[in-house]
Amino acid sequence: MSAINPLPARLLLVTDRYQARVPLEEIVDAAVAAGVRWVWLRDRDLPAAERRVQAHRLGAVVHAGGARLSVGGDVELAAEIAADGVHLFAGASIAAARARLGPRALIGVSAHGDADVVAAAGAGADYATLSPIFATASKPGYGPALGIAALARAARHGLPLLALGGVTAKRADECLRAGAAGIAVMGEVMRAAERPGAVRGVVQRYAAALAAAVG
Repeated sequence: MSAINPLPARLLLVTDRYQARVPLEEIVDAAVAAGVRWVWLRDRDLPAAERRVQAHRLGAVVHAGGARLSVGGDVELAAEIAADGVHLFAGASIAAARARLGPRALIGVSAHGDADVVAAAGAGADYATLSPIFATASKPGYGPALGIAALARAARHGLPLLALGGVTAKRADECLRAGAAGIAVMGEVMRAAERPGAVRGVVQRYAAALAAAVG
């Protein structure tokens, strides 16, 4: 793991246009204004040209708000828009991403068990998301829930982990107590955008829960 890159925040916002009722850049803008300091552009099934446009838009919004942007899976796109890092599939080359993006880039990996976490740590990742911790409405059928015990076991490997999947504000505390460095959220923020002002409320609930857990 690189010592240069501490996590930007304990809360990582993950995009999902399928659950969004307004353009992603509007949701991200509202979330950043509410205090989000780290965003992961996921939406990996967008056609390449559309994803490139989306990445440029989100990069402008995120950086204007003083936050950091990680691009899912596409190292070249991350380099093109001067993103702060890339979030890779398990098994992807962390060394190649580091060589392309530089030593200050934040390199993360999607992990789904101990083996993925061990491999990511050994290859020099800065962090990993571990999912799904709980059953989630955002990704029904996305594998069995790993549970808090699995999170605690994986955290012992020393790589900073973000708990992902069904992590509500009420569950933030148990994730951090189990050893997570933070949490990643998606659906609750994406769906909130259809109600005026609701994104701010959701973000603030998560922020308050994380602050209380840390305190």
